[in-house]
Amino acid sequence: MPVERLRFNADGLIPAIAQDWLDGTVLMLAWMNHESLALSLASGEAHYWSRSRQELWHKGATSGHYQIVRGIRYDCDADALLLSVEQQGDTACHTGARSCFYGRGQEPMAGGPAAPQPPADVASDLARLIADRHDHPQPGSYTNRLFEGGNNLILKKIGEEAVELVMACKDDDPKAIAAEAADIVYHLQVALAHHGVPWREVLQVLASRRGAPRRA
Repeated sequence: MPVERLRFNADGLIPAIAQDWLDGTVLMLAWMNHESLALSLASGEAHYWSRSRQELWHKGATSGHYQIVRGIRYDCDADALLLSVEQQGDTACHTGARSCFYGRGQEPMAGGPAAPQPPADVASDLARLIADRHDHPQPGSYTNRLFEGGNNLILKKIGEEAVELVMACKDDDPKAIAAEAADIVYHLQVALAHHGVPWREVLQVLASRRGAPRRA
C-alpha cells in the first residue's frame, strides 16, 4: 500500500472502516495513525488508535475478537480506509453485537425500500431469516412447512425449481431466469439450514476457490 499517498488529518489520524470479508457487513468505524496502520500491514491483524485512551489498540487483544486483515483499500481522496477483515468470534462491537451499526435512523419515506439490518447483502440476510425460522417456527410460514416436510419435500422443491430454471434459460427469458434462480437460492438455503450447514460456510468455500488452480 502506498502509505505516502494517504491523507492523515491534523492529528495524524485517518478513519478506518472494518467490513466483513465474506458478506460485506460494515462492522465498525475506528481510527488509525501511521503506527497502527504499519502494525496492521506487518502483523495481518487490525490495530487502531484509541482517541479516548490515546494509545494503540490491538483489536481483540482483551476480548479475543481479533480481526484478521484480508485487505486494505483507500478511497478516491485517500483520506479514508476500508479494511476487509475476518472477524474472530463474529463480534466486532464492545456491546456484544456483530456490528456497531445496529441502530436505525429515520425510516424511509412511504414506498421506499427499508434498509436491511446487518448483514447487508440480501442472500446472507435471507439465510439468517431461514435459520431463525428453523429455530423459532412461525405458524403459517412456508419455510416451516418445508422444514416439517423434511428432506424429501425440500429436495423435491429444489428439483422442481431447477427444472423451472432450466426451462427459463431455454426460453432465454431474463426476468424468468432471475426469478427462478432466486427460488433456487431460497430452497437451497432451506436445505442448508435443515442439514445444519451455515450459509457462511458456502461463502468460505467460494472464497477459497477464488484464484485456485483449475483441476485437470
